[in-house]
Amino acid sequence: MRRGCCTSLTIARALFVAAALVRTLGAQSPSPVGVVYRTTSVADAHVTARSTVDLRLFAIAPTVPSPSAPWWAPLASGVVPGAGQFALGQQRSVAYLVVEGYLLLQAVSARRDGDRDRDAYRALAANVARSAFGGDRPLGPWEYYETMERFLESGLFDRVPGGAVDPEIDATTFNGARWLLARETFWRDPNVTPPVSSPEYQRAMAFYVERAVGDAFRWSWRDAQLEQGVYRDVIASANRRYQRAVTMTGLLGANHLISLIDAYVNVRVRRYGGAGMGGLRVSSVHSQLRPVGDPALGQAQWQMSVRLVPSR
Repeated sequence: MRRGCCTSLTIARALFVAAALVRTLGAQSPSPVGVVYRTTSVADAHVTARSTVDLRLFAIAPTVPSPSAPWWAPLASGVVPGAGQFALGQQRSVAYLVVEGYLLLQAVSARRDGDRDRDAYRALAANVARSAFGGDRPLGPWEYYETMERFLESGLFDRVPGGAVDPEIDATTFNGARWLLARETFWRDPNVTPPVSSPEYQRAMAFYVERAVGDAFRWSWRDAQLEQGVYRDVIASANRRYQRAVTMTGLLGANHLISLIDAYVNVRVRRYGGAGMGGLRVSSVHSQLRPVGDPALGQAQWQMSVRLVPSR
């Protein structure tokens, strides 16, 4: 909150100085004088940001009729970044398209790499940890593969085949840990077995059956701890790549939004003129989002320039 207040005060002071400079220099100069207010922010995937502000004066050229400002330009920019700027005759349309293409390629690449790592850790699980138990070895949900990072073995689902389910009792295995949690949750004393027909026993059994791993998904990393370490590394790599894909997708959305807002403001300014502030009015607005630094860090720079001229 304090940082936001400081930023607002900085902007207010900058605009106050801009208005004073325009009035002073405008009175001394034979040609009108305007000012460009520019702010630049750099942020990364960890949402850390740095902002800078600067002011630039310029001489106002004789008034030239503004080019047409089609009402649909903002909608076009929302669909294809830069399309609205192209319709408005602005060269920065190319910048929006370049950023869009770059971010799209990065998002697709990160997703492809994540899928490759996902296939790799699934193959490790099937060919090493699950190979001793035969069967079809069906694919499991993400939570199943995540659990295989933390437990050396799944344990048995039913210790004594036939009849009622006899849960795994080795708490170092995944199934044994589920049965221990079920007993601690529903029994008065997890070490004292209540009657099998009692509600507390039946609730604990239902809990176990719902969460324990069945025979088709049984695994063991025993005598293969090195492969389990590789498995953990591949899962971590897949997570990083998928997170990068999400970051790039978010930046794609931001590029669409910024292009839309940019086109909308410029259409408003051209059709109705800019809003006044401190003796100035907005002549044009330019905003841009572009990646900077290491692509793996998801860093991006957002820059906005507001062109202010004296109010008539």
